[in-house]
Amino acid sequence: MQQNKLMKRTAIYCILFVLTAMGVMLYYSANKIVVVADVAQDEVIQSAQENQKSTLTAVVDKNAITIDRGRQNTNYFCIPMPEAVRAEEVTLENHYMDQELWVNIQGDMADYDTFYEINSVYGNSENVLDGHFEVEDSRIYLRFSLAGVYEYRSIFEGQTLYVEFVPSKEVYEKIIVVDPAYGASVNGVAIEGVKAKDITLDIAKALKAKFDETDIKVYYTRMDDSNPAPENRVNLAAATKADMLIRIEVNGNENSKLYGTESVYNSRYFIPGFGSVELADILEREVVTAISGKANGLVEASETDYVIGAATVPAAAVKVGYLTNGQESILLQRKDYINRIAEGIYNAVMKAYEGEV
Repeated sequence: MQQNKLMKRTAIYCILFVLTAMGVMLYYSANKIVVVADVAQDEVIQSAQENQKSTLTAVVDKNAITIDRGRQNTNYFCIPMPEAVRAEEVTLENHYMDQELWVNIQGDMADYDTFYEINSVYGNSENVLDGHFEVEDSRIYLRFSLAGVYEYRSIFEGQTLYVEFVPSKEVYEKIIVVDPAYGASVNGVAIEGVKAKDITLDIAKALKAKFDETDIKVYYTRMDDSNPAPENRVNLAAATKADMLIRIEVNGNENSKLYGTESVYNSRYFIPGFGSVELADILEREVVTAISGKANGLVEASETDYVIGAATVPAAAVKVGYLTNGQESILLQRKDYINRIAEGIYNAVMKAYEGEV
């Protein structure tokens, strides 16, 4: 008898558990609470990004999004969505170098432009300076200028996208900034069509493949043929409270016999423990070891080394070789050599975090 009662009681609990679980599932399904996909600036497809910049710049003034700053009764920045939009059609793009959040909406664009002419965004907008929209082919971009660099947490519920702005250090324990020098019209050293700006970018891309497999968050000042202002490169490290800033450069000299690797450090901003000189030293050692190259040693940053000189975090530039040297020029064009340079920088960062400086 006692055993039958126990079995009945167990069955009732099981039924109640199943009903509760089904209720929760139906609730979430009905309210469409979904975490929205997001991508970092370095993951945005280059060709699309270039097209977006060219079209958006020309129309931002007439396509302003109204921000209702009187409705501040939530921690989220609230973006209403047209009725036909589904959560899987929405993507957040973190354009951190421009301090912008882009909301990409895919699908039928009919009446989307008039929707954002009529409907305002609201909620916690203290980090949002302004907003604009642009319809392009089968998508619409909502572009919001921000007061700083943030990561995002978001949910899609009841045809509203809720976005929470989160400081980088609250999301990631380890943060570095990688700065591939030059870009756009600034080639750096250029010899017979080989440009330093392409070499530094190739190294950064090789680094990304390595760091993407770790728990280290890496912000890249550029991952295409752009040329961010020096101030913006420095600000990225400050805004994210990065543990270190690593700049990648290529050397050149009228004396074509010069070759080897050297690292530049900031001697004017002293950081006890692990600072710029320690970072430069470990970069020099690890890169030279990885490429079996020649170490030219450490060099103090000059007035022209603005990014290193102005940084307020441990910062160093590694000059990976002389493009003006015939042999090193050949090496710097080889994919395997680029990967070895990236391996050296990667090893330096890992050892720095392990306290092996």
